[in-house]
Amino acid sequence: MKVLVAITSYKVTDLTIDCLRSLSGQISQVPGMKVAVCENGTGGDALRQIRRAIDENGWNSWASLMAVYPNRGFTGGTNAAIRPAMDSDDPPEYVLLLNADTIVNERSISTLVAFMDSNPMTGIGASTLLSPDGEVQASPFRFPGIASEFDRGLRLGFVSKLLSPWAVVLPRPTEACQVDWAAGASLILRRTMLVQIGLLDEELYTYFDDIDLCIRALKAGWETWYVPESEVIHLEGASTGVATRLAARRRPSYWYQARHRCFVKNYGAFYTALADAAFITGHILWRLRRRIQRLPDTDPPHMLMDAIRHSVFWLGPKVRVVENPALTQVSQRA
Repeated sequence: MKVLVAITSYKVTDLTIDCLRSLSGQISQVPGMKVAVCENGTGGDALRQIRRAIDENGWNSWASLMAVYPNRGFTGGTNAAIRPAMDSDDPPEYVLLLNADTIVNERSISTLVAFMDSNPMTGIGASTLLSPDGEVQASPFRFPGIASEFDRGLRLGFVSKLLSPWAVVLPRPTEACQVDWAAGASLILRRTMLVQIGLLDEELYTYFDDIDLCIRALKAGWETWYVPESEVIHLEGASTGVATRLAARRRPSYWYQARHRCFVKNYGAFYTALADAAFITGHILWRLRRRIQRLPDTDPPHMLMDAIRHSVFWLGPKVRVVENPALTQVSQRA
């Protein structure tokens, strides 16, 4: 197998079918491409709807469908889709992580494959992510750190300019370039790299898995590259309701827990404490400035207390497993 496209569907059944439809025209462009869909605990009629779409559109030759219950998060659902192919007699040369809430533009996958074929030290290749209006979403990125966490909390123009060499968001590249990490909505991964570093960290549940993956790849000697010619439309946050621009909704605990796990796991407790202190200090200063200047409150509700409650100072220095709310619900019902 040349490429396995892994799609995890949770509460986005119609979008998953639209994603498959966008892939149907590209199967012939990449010989040996297969698609594995994991219905990740949505329940109801979701599995049947996707199965019917695959059958009625004649996608059975390249698309397979499986289901897990309860929801395992993006990491668990994605790994469930990948593992059978990785363990098969014909494992994929590449695995493409593709969000269910995406539409793949013409030749996006063949462009990624051609790039990976030509760059053997590249372990991860990333697409350009576009909004439905064609606006480029923020990707790729630098790894977060103490300076960027302070800037994320403070949001003060001249300070942001001073800290720009450490800013997480990079200026938009116009040609392929090596980066620290890129958003996991469309990432192609080399199988030999996955064999070396492992699949997604299922104990992250959802979020920060792309940062964690790119850090592990870099530590193992693999490069991450941004390939702007590969374009994918991304309906950001459709499954979870957490998106960069949706500030009015409170971020779930698993977002903060995933950040804590990613930082402590990869940077250590002391560095994480400095990063936590930097964000909390910056955010307190921002809240004071907002009140003095009577600026609108665009933060998610309870952002400061949530950040404090999920910091090293509160949770401690251990690498913790992110709570899966679906498992909690199941245990409560039992």
